[in-house]
Amino acid sequence: MDDLPDLDDIDEDNTWDDFEDEPMNLESPCLFCSRIFPSAEQVLQHCNVVHSFDILAVQKKYDLDCISYIKMINFIRLQKPEPVKFQENYPIGQLPWTADEFMKPVLDNDLMLVYDIESMTIECMTTESNTYGSVNDDINIDKMDSSSSLLQRLKHAEHRAARAEEALVQALQDLNLARSTTKNLFETKDVQLNVENGEEDQSYFDSYAHFGIHQEMLQDKVRTESYRDFIYDNQHIFKGKVVLDVGCGTGILSMFAAKAGAKQVIGIDQSEIIYNAMDIVRENGLENVVMLIKGKMEEVKLPVKQVDIIISEWMGYFLLFESMLDSVLFARDKYLHPDGTVYPDLCTLRLVAIDDQRNHDSKVDFWNNVYGFKMTCMKSCVLEESSVEYVKKDTVISTPCMVNCVDICSIHVKDLDFTSSFKLEIQRDSNCTGIVGYFDVIFEKHCKKTVMFSCSPTSEKTHWKQTVFILPKPIPLKKGDVLNGTIECAKNPKDKRALIIKLTIDEEAFNYIVQ
Repeated sequence: MDDLPDLDDIDEDNTWDDFEDEPMNLESPCLFCSRIFPSAEQVLQHCNVVHSFDILAVQKKYDLDCISYIKMINFIRLQKPEPVKFQENYPIGQLPWTADEFMKPVLDNDLMLVYDIESMTIECMTTESNTYGSVNDDINIDKMDSSSSLLQRLKHAEHRAARAEEALVQALQDLNLARSTTKNLFETKDVQLNVENGEEDQSYFDSYAHFGIHQEMLQDKVRTESYRDFIYDNQHIFKGKVVLDVGCGTGILSMFAAKAGAKQVIGIDQSEIIYNAMDIVRENGLENVVMLIKGKMEEVKLPVKQVDIIISEWMGYFLLFESMLDSVLFARDKYLHPDGTVYPDLCTLRLVAIDDQRNHDSKVDFWNNVYGFKMTCMKSCVLEESSVEYVKKDTVISTPCMVNCVDICSIHVKDLDFTSSFKLEIQRDSNCTGIVGYFDVIFEKHCKKTVMFSCSPTSEKTHWKQTVFILPKPIPLKKGDVLNGTIECAKNPKDKRALIIKLTIDEEAFNYIVQ
């Protein structure tokens, strides 16, 4: 937009010089048939008498100005609509010729395009109608005074040129205004994004306000008992220490830490569930040790400068969904003592191949025949989203391959987007219908007793289940084959808590969203 001319730079005397040498077309074809006429007026008169196309009625109905008239003429030349139905088919507000593409002339030197529709009067049309009202398609129009017609066309061309120049000046003013508006838009972009992100975050936290989701997590024995066993079996880590529980929910981890001998436990949660957690802490007589604060980790102010331990159950589907780890890393960088530790301290992300033809049929092939109708276009909707489900262990057909190892004590947020290659060794003759992602969680650093759990399809079930990336078509494989590929994982720019996954297998790419 910086290349736009300023209004003062327009040479009004020479603006239209380029048109002086352009030859004038002295004939114009009808809008709806092959007849040729020497003037636009006669074209319109012929259209009115022969084709029932009344330009006066059309102009009134569609409120045509010079620009919309030009677009309409080019539309008629290009689309060749039936003249009788022309005035009936297009409701106001849904005109098919509004696109800028119809500003391009269909015919060179089309006399109809220089006809001054805006200066046309009812009296003029009435006069012309009286003069030619009795004519029909067989009238010899060659008897018209061609010199008079030429002068009229030149007059119209001059008038239209003046109006076009005015339109150009107005367009430049509008562009300058647009440039100013765009600048203001970019200046306020960050503020708008912050507002939108705030609304998205609040919606996320609100989803954790209901007791049901916490009941599901607490009833996940693999998850909850692993945290409990790690804390109770390694009390030497917690005794006399200050502990920060990020995303404390109902406060179960905070109370485990308090029972293990922590001097002080601070629980942070933005969800409304924290008010229930406060009651739970008081109900168990731990209010002198456990302090709960409502707010975002990135915004609250802790009552201490440093903490010795950070505990958190931050894992989402496919490990990184929800991006809660970002808040844990923020807390680590701002509050953790140099000798402190984050738990769990290690997580691994793995892939396996599966052969689950029944699942593939129900989700993909289903659309081939839906009550006798093809709906194959719906397949793309199914295939672009991953599914979270329990994968049957007998559908697993490969050895697992680790594609990421997250050391929570040292990793940075920018490193959470990753690309990794994988090799899946096939264990039996089969058809690969999808790739499954799952993660392992490890409590290891400074531990006398290491504790870990896995979300693998071959392990005990957890509420995280597994993340399935269904392939468009099954891949036939033999025992001993190796399925080679790469995986790219990144935050969704439109939803920071969702993930975009790209799997490339044998040079064919498949894109998915984890949301």
